[in-house]
Amino acid sequence: MIIRPRSEADGAALEGIAEATHRLDGYPKYLPDDLRSFILEANALRAWVAECDGEIAGHVALHPRSIPEVMEVAVSATGLSENQLVVLARLLVSPVARRRGIGRALVAHATHEARRLGLRAVLDVVDEHRDAVALYEHLGWTRAGTVNWKLPDGRPFREFVYISPEP
Repeated sequence: MIIRPRSEADGAALEGIAEATHRLDGYPKYLPDDLRSFILEANALRAWVAECDGEIAGHVALHPRSIPEVMEVAVSATGLSENQLVVLARLLVSPVARRRGIGRALVAHATHEARRLGLRAVLDVVDEHRDAVALYEHLGWTRAGTVNWKLPDGRPFREFVYISPEP
C-alpha cells in the first residue's frame, strides 16, 4: 500500500468509491449533486489516497472545520480553540479493498500530519456506521459527545464526535 497526496486526477476513481460505499454502507449519508466536488473539497488542508496494486483503494482529508455543533463539542472536550483543531473527513475505503488495513493506515497518516501541523484531529461520524465507530475506538479515539442535525433534504440524524488520542 502506498499513501500519497490526492490529486485532481483521482476524482473519477474516488467518485466511484464513494458511490459504491454509499450503496453498501450508506456513507456518505447524503449524496450531493456534485459528488466529486464533495470529495475533492477545495478547502481541505491536506488530502491523501491509498493505492494498492496500482489502484486507488481509499481516501482521507483534513478539513479546517465541520458544522458548528461538532466544533462546539470538540472545543468543549479538548479545551482548545477551533484554530487548534482540524477535522478528519471523507474517509473512504473501497468495498473491494476492505480488511487490509487501509482505513487504519489512512487515519494514522492523517492524524500524524495533524500533529505535525500542531493541530489536534477531531471527527464526526454518523452513529449507525458501526464499523467506522469501531475503527476509531480501536485506534484510541475518544467519544466526546453527540450532535443532532438535519441533512440538506431535511432528514434528521445523529453523529458522534470523536477526539484523536493525545500524542
